[in-house]
Amino acid sequence: MTEVENLASNVNKFELLVQSVTDYAIYMLDPTGRVTSWNAGAARLKGYEPNEIIGEHFSRFYTDEERQRNIPKVALETAENVGRFEAEGWRVRKDGSRFWANVVIDPIRDHTGNFLGFAKVTRDLTERRAAEEKLRQSEERFRLLIQGVIDYAIYMLDAEGHVSSWNAGAERFKGYTADEIIGQHFSKFYSEEDRQSGIPRNALETAKHEGRFEAEGWRIRKDGSRFWASVIIDAIRNEQGQLIGFAKVTRDLTEKRATEEQLRQSQKMEAVGQLTGGLAHDFNNLLTGISGSLEMIQIRMAQGRTEEFDRYLTAAQGAVQRAAALTHRLLAFSRRQTLDPKPTNANRLISGLEELIRRTVGPGVFVEVVGASGLWPILADPGQLENAVLNLCINARDAMPDGGKLTIETANTSLKGFAARQQDLPDGEYVTVCVTDTGSGMTPEIIAKAFDPFFTTKPLGEGTGLGLSMIYGFVRQSGGQVSVSSEVGQGTTMCLYLPRHAEDALIEEEPLLSPLLQPTGEGEVVLVIDDEPTIRMLIAEVLAEAGYAVIEAADGPAGLKVLESNARIDLLITDVGLPGGMNGRQVADAARVSRPDLKVLFITGYAENAVVGSGRMDDGMFVLTKPFQIDVLDARIREIIKD
Repeated sequence: MTEVENLASNVNKFELLVQSVTDYAIYMLDPTGRVTSWNAGAARLKGYEPNEIIGEHFSRFYTDEERQRNIPKVALETAENVGRFEAEGWRVRKDGSRFWANVVIDPIRDHTGNFLGFAKVTRDLTERRAAEEKLRQSEERFRLLIQGVIDYAIYMLDAEGHVSSWNAGAERFKGYTADEIIGQHFSKFYSEEDRQSGIPRNALETAKHEGRFEAEGWRIRKDGSRFWASVIIDAIRNEQGQLIGFAKVTRDLTEKRATEEQLRQSQKMEAVGQLTGGLAHDFNNLLTGISGSLEMIQIRMAQGRTEEFDRYLTAAQGAVQRAAALTHRLLAFSRRQTLDPKPTNANRLISGLEELIRRTVGPGVFVEVVGASGLWPILADPGQLENAVLNLCINARDAMPDGGKLTIETANTSLKGFAARQQDLPDGEYVTVCVTDTGSGMTPEIIAKAFDPFFTTKPLGEGTGLGLSMIYGFVRQSGGQVSVSSEVGQGTTMCLYLPRHAEDALIEEEPLLSPLLQPTGEGEVVLVIDDEPTIRMLIAEVLAEAGYAVIEAADGPAGLKVLESNARIDLLITDVGLPGGMNGRQVADAARVSRPDLKVLFITGYAENAVVGSGRMDDGMFVLTKPFQIDVLDARIREIIKD
């Protein structure tokens, strides 16, 4: 076969290939734009048979508007001069209908470079464009819907947290217009404390890694006012999985939160009211026991029968201790007790309790203590922690009337992100003390009420319902949390989360009580401030018997007057709640301006956290909770003065 014949054969094959294509209109134009060839795809797409269109100018496929704007002429000139023309637009079929076309026009030249005409390829993209237009309209409707929502702040953030869109609800909630806020970082809506603690950054990190961040908290408006917000942040990713930004939805729940708080207070007051009669009855019984015992001592003294004094004294002291325990639980529940936090090793504390716990729960309950090695220290009131653990163990025993297993376990744990929010705690390191039983378990309804004041599942007369609320109050006041996990018929786990303390917990031996009222003082001077004359009298007698000099004052201003004088004062003993416009903490702080090394012992049955400093006291300040035993007071005074 000659070269010419071979070329002709190839041309025929190529023409057969072009003619067989039905999805594309492929045809040729002469240099003036007239059709010189026409394939099956062109006939299907445009509706013309070859004999109807060959020799006609290709501009007939364009709309009247495009012909008037000389678009066909520009297309050919661009193809000839640039080497290709490519565009999309409306084209017209033989029947007058329109379709959206993708058009490519290439110039054709021979081997010497002579211009011969154009090759034109057209694709029908009508369906694709319709789908794109539908999506665009859907997105536009969604955008308009979002912009119209005023009950939710809905806006977008870029991958770094800068605001990229802003709806009407966001403007209403936060007070910023779109022009004022787009491009600003969303942390602008958080309080200074939240920003310093990294909450906005952690929110984006959680959304980025977990897909969603969800929380409630205070947020800031443009005018500086705060509102309680429910916040959801979702990560947005492209088809390749790359993070491109975040969608953020915020609801203003300030009114809802206030309503819920009112409801909680109402329920709390209702519960308190329901028990008021019972508490009054219990206290009247205790007071009767105390006053009756004192009267009998007075009668027996007049009769000269002193041998029965011990019996009445024991009865009176027992009543006092029961009254003190009840008031202590009430204060713990309200989180207004005076705590004496110390660096504490929970393993050591539980080890000291183990024998008492075993005796308390009885032989039918197997007790296992699992102490974590390398347990971090905590800063907590050891006495309150002991009471909390003992209460949990007693509750566990009551849940196992037929016996079972009780496990007390400690562990170190780090809470971050979602795990911390689940416990309503800030990110950080905590020590857990968990008490697990194999008892009857609790239903979800009971778990929801477990920490409510005076709620109890025990029969009438067998519990006040203050035990768990006391534990909850103590742990929350200490900066921690209590969690409950339970399944009916399987058992319950109660876990106390207490913040890790940076310093090591030292072993603190209990001070030995000195022989009662034995003189050991060396003339040190103690100032006693208390508005209750009986208490002042008792403390003064204890001090005098121990060999100390005593100065008394009935209120804060009178005591401060003594402290501002030149009188020698080695120890200040003061009640926290005092009349005269100054409480005990204020007196102590004022005295330390001129007496920086003054030792202070607060004696109180009640103190706000603000008075003792968020549960912690300054160096050289100590606390003793009323009611107290005389020998304990005596030992504490000696310990402080000798220190």
